[in-house]
Amino acid sequence: MSPRSPALPPLVDHHCHGVVRTPLDRAGFEEFLTESDAPAAPGTSFFDTQLGFAVRRWCAPVLGLEPHCPPDAYLARRGELGPGEVTRLMLRASGVATLLVDTGLPGDLLTPSELAEAGRATAHEVVRLETLAEHAADASRDGHAFLVELDESVLRYTRSAVAFKSVAAYRHGLDLAPEPPGHAEVRTAAVRWHTGRQHGDRLRDPVLLRHLLWSAVRTGLPLQLHTGFGDPDLRLDRCDPALLTEFVRATAPWGTPLVLLHGYPYHRNAGYLAAAYSHVYADVGLSLTHTGARSWSVLAEMLELTPFGKLLFSTDAYGLPELYVVGARLFGEALSRLLERWTAEGAWSGKDADRVTAMLAADNARRVYGLGAAV
Repeated sequence: MSPRSPALPPLVDHHCHGVVRTPLDRAGFEEFLTESDAPAAPGTSFFDTQLGFAVRRWCAPVLGLEPHCPPDAYLARRGELGPGEVTRLMLRASGVATLLVDTGLPGDLLTPSELAEAGRATAHEVVRLETLAEHAADASRDGHAFLVELDESVLRYTRSAVAFKSVAAYRHGLDLAPEPPGHAEVRTAAVRWHTGRQHGDRLRDPVLLRHLLWSAVRTGLPLQLHTGFGDPDLRLDRCDPALLTEFVRATAPWGTPLVLLHGYPYHRNAGYLAAAYSHVYADVGLSLTHTGARSWSVLAEMLELTPFGKLLFSTDAYGLPELYVVGARLFGEALSRLLERWTAEGAWSGKDADRVTAMLAADNARRVYGLGAAV
């Protein structure tokens, strides 16, 4: 059987972020190439990473440059074009037709509607629970008013957002007690946290984090959960998705989709949970973006056990519009490499390869988030 490499349909990026609207110098650009807050090793830069190499490989041609051009040449061309034109070029070259945008990050970032306009795409909002709670606390006079405002905010966003998102992995770790906290416990925690906080303080109280998770579960909207690696704010050993097992079991009667983002290096554990529980899904996201030329290997591991109807594409693009291109290209190249091999070996039929490609690229996300059929 001859190898097959199915073409990607218009992509649904089910987890991404805004990009900066202002020019970036080299240091500012490189900050978005790493999850670290430490400087690069002496004599190197953050271009000397799998992600940095992938930017020069896949994004340079979008700007009219040769693949793998030197970083200085790339950044000079980027500066000539300006942030608005670079954003338009990158988003339109990515092949992403629908964006589900987490709006919970700070900074002067493009809004979902601005991203949609730049990319000739459709955008929907994903609401970050911890940010929602912090805004509610900033607007409330005391802990009791905070809980009322929080409940009203969650309800309000069920009418406009397509999902909620939690970064409890960063704020505490995934080793939270799985059951919903009682009303008295929540009230005590709310008063204690609100009384002791300064305006803008982050929410880290484990009782209130559990309250947020269960508030989202009860809405029925999909709940995205950060798992696996990220910046040094988290403890990696406390971000293994397997730590969510009891929470997964506790939420099963509700049927609310739980989408385990990223996962790496625990992506196989996320795949297991997706295989074992009907309401759990896994994501390729950050795992592929930061593994670059090895992304095919990581995707192969994710496809070992994850049911094909349970794995979703995302870029996790943030800050740089280039990350939309990198995420899409690495996903497409990794999937093509695997399917060419599997169809050539006769392990998969060409028809099945086409069908799974459509599932991963868009169909699974459309089903999970209720987006309807592609237009």
